[in-house]
Amino acid sequence: MEPALTIIEQALPYVDKLQARDPADIELVVIHCTELPDLASAREYGERSVHPSGTGNSGHYYIDRDGTVLRYVPEDRVAHHVRGRNEHSIGIELINSGRWPGWFDSRHQVMTEPYPDAQIDALLALLAHLRATLPNLRNIAGHEDLDTDTLPASDDAALRIQRKLDPGPMFPWTRMAAECGLMRHTAAGCGA
Repeated sequence: MEPALTIIEQALPYVDKLQARDPADIELVVIHCTELPDLASAREYGERSVHPSGTGNSGHYYIDRDGTVLRYVPEDRVAHHVRGRNEHSIGIELINSGRWPGWFDSRHQVMTEPYPDAQIDALLALLAHLRATLPNLRNIAGHEDLDTDTLPASDDAALRIQRKLDPGPMFPWTRMAAECGLMRHTAAGCGA
C-alpha cells in the first residue's frame, strides 16, 4: 500500500517562464536541504529572480519538518536546483538549517540538524508517487553527490570548502536505499 500523500500546490510566480519538458525525460531525483531556517525563508529565496529569463533557483517540491509537501514547480517544467542536471531531474528540498547562516564559513561546515521522521515519511510517500507517475524515474542522488565543486571560504580565502553539502550526514541514506525503490546516483555514476 502506498503511503498517504497530500501535495499543496504553490506555484512560483515565474513558473510559466521556466523551460517546458516532457516528464517522460525525468530519470533522477535530487535531494536537497534548504540550508535555511524555515519554509517561509525557503519560499522567499525561491521567488528571487536571478537568471536573465526572469526565473530563480528552486526545487520542484519542498517538504517541511512536519511532513507538509508543497509543489512550487510542476514536473513538466525545468527547475534550477542542481548545475548540469536540471533538464532530466526533479529537485526535492527538505527544510533543514544545514550550515545556515554561515554556509561558506570554514568554521561552520558541520550539519547537525536531524531530519524528523514525519519529513522522511513524507519524502518516501512523494518518491512512491513520482515513481508511479514518471515512467523513466530510476535514480536518486544528493546535491552533494552531483555538485562537488569547492570555493574559497568566506572567512579565509586561502581555505577551500565544498560548495554543496546537502542533504548532509544526518540524511538517512540507509533507509532511502531500503525503501525508496530508486538507485543511488553519484557524480561517478550509479551505485553505492
